[in-house]
Amino acid sequence: MFETMWERFKAAIGVEGSFGSTVFPMIAYSSANIFSGGSTYIIGIYFLSFLTEVEKLNAGQAGLVILFAKLWDAVSDPVMGLITDRTRSKYGRHRRYLLWGVIPIAITYFMMWYSFGISALGNPLYTMVYYSAAYILFSTAYTLVVVPHTAMLPELAPAYSLRTQYNSVGYLMNSVGMVSSFMLVSITLGFFDMESLSAGSRTKFMVLGIVLCLWFSLPLIFTFKKTWEPSSLSMELPPLSLRESIGEYVQVFRNHAFRQYFVISFFNMMCTGFYSNTDQYFIKYIAQRFSLFNMLTTVSGVAEASGFPLNYWLTMKFGKQRCGKLLAPILFFGLAMGLFMNESTPAFFLFLACVLYNFGFSGIGFVPTNIFPDVTDVDEMITGRRREGVIATFSSFVKKTVSGVMAAMTGFILNAFGFVTGQEDTLAQTAQGVFGVRLTFSILPMIFVVFSAISIYRYSMTKKDHEMIRAAIQEKKEKGYVTLTEEQIKRCEKISGQKFEDMWIGRYDRANEEVLQ
Repeated sequence: MFETMWERFKAAIGVEGSFGSTVFPMIAYSSANIFSGGSTYIIGIYFLSFLTEVEKLNAGQAGLVILFAKLWDAVSDPVMGLITDRTRSKYGRHRRYLLWGVIPIAITYFMMWYSFGISALGNPLYTMVYYSAAYILFSTAYTLVVVPHTAMLPELAPAYSLRTQYNSVGYLMNSVGMVSSFMLVSITLGFFDMESLSAGSRTKFMVLGIVLCLWFSLPLIFTFKKTWEPSSLSMELPPLSLRESIGEYVQVFRNHAFRQYFVISFFNMMCTGFYSNTDQYFIKYIAQRFSLFNMLTTVSGVAEASGFPLNYWLTMKFGKQRCGKLLAPILFFGLAMGLFMNESTPAFFLFLACVLYNFGFSGIGFVPTNIFPDVTDVDEMITGRRREGVIATFSSFVKKTVSGVMAAMTGFILNAFGFVTGQEDTLAQTAQGVFGVRLTFSILPMIFVVFSAISIYRYSMTKKDHEMIRAAIQEKKEKGYVTLTEEQIKRCEKISGQKFEDMWIGRYDRANEEVLQ
């Protein structure tokens, strides 16, 4: 019976071979997504409210705390990308950082939820400085792990379809991290509603920090132990100056496929950044459904995870953009519902809007995750080098920097409209304050969903294109030249944004040919 079920499962996801040789490696690699998805999910849901409702910073001050940390990432991410691509180790260029990051992540994540009495002094400046430092330290530890982990995928899964399978499992593990972390939060904090957040909750958040830092350590250790990467001890390391380092990133951005990926990721993050930073305030002050917050958040995680089978099927059958194209309108409609909700809106519509948004975002968010590895192949076609670390740096940089800017902008917008947080007697907001929440919760995200959908429609690389590029790269390595048709050359130029003769793949390597002869 088990064998029959296993064969049906393999046929459904399009894999061949035993569990140990197919699905398990995907689970092993993707387990680290439990940490990356869960940790950022909890920060996105609770941290801004923790700073305003528990630590009594205003929305602008709390936004600055997050912004400072994300600006630091603008420095740490590129540095980490260069380090990983130039790392010599028997464990490979990237894998050992998963283990090295465990202890720093555990310590710094705990610090983000406990100030050791500093915030109790009642000085907002001291509180801002402490939590800015804590978040900066955690962001550094996060970068130490996530950039190398992302950069591992193109090497683990060179084939187009295999990458989709890896990314699908990764997306599922990301949802597991979100749901499991939220359950731990709810248990630790006593299934609180939004109304119960106060300075008296500090001890509970300290316990929360301990629980989560231990939980997030486990998947990193598992991924390190159960994945493999070839040794990089013999890898050549040419000298790299500051000017050359900057040139590495400039060169990446000249890649048209990367620019398309960058734009899609940027608009996605703008949408989810505004929404996630405002949803708690919307539920507490606009909808006034404090007791439903935990249930709404649970439904959100389930709704996003439920989109996994559909997104996988659409991607495998129709290409990596189709899930984003079809689910964007659903996301848009879920956001639009927020424009008409208030304290008298039936709870059913709150749940419906929540389901539509998260189910729709599962499709939009799946697109950049899936196309990232293909972008590295286009980069290799242009340069002749594998630079997963540099490109992964941009991926991480976009997500974290934009999320920081969104937190700060959300705080500034709410303050500008006179929105007040952190006090029990401010549930009745002014009309301007209510509009400020609707602006950041619905209107701005709706605008960026439209931009994201347009950018997904404009993405130019297909499965056929990727297979052609991979075959051409292999031919160039073996022969020193490639044999492409005029039409294929034009496709390479359109995808890369470069003239064929200016790319590594288009240059004739006579020395290599002589060696082969």
